[in-house]
Amino acid sequence: MAKKKDNLKETKTEELKKNLATLRESVRVIHFKAEGARSKNVKEASSLKKQIARILTELKHR
Repeated sequence: MAKKKDNLKETKTEELKKNLATLRESVRVIHFKAEGARSKNVKEASSLKKQIARILTELKHR
């Protein structure tokens, strides 16, 4: 966990915004995929949302 926080602090703002966009797109894809059929990895969406929250928190601190 501490490793992720340090990694986010070291990355540039532009990179964080790009990561944020890709994570949001992944969550959107998983959401629409889940409506048609069951996802095999149930925890994937929640872990992506947590990563998004970590990135948003780091961007807000800057």
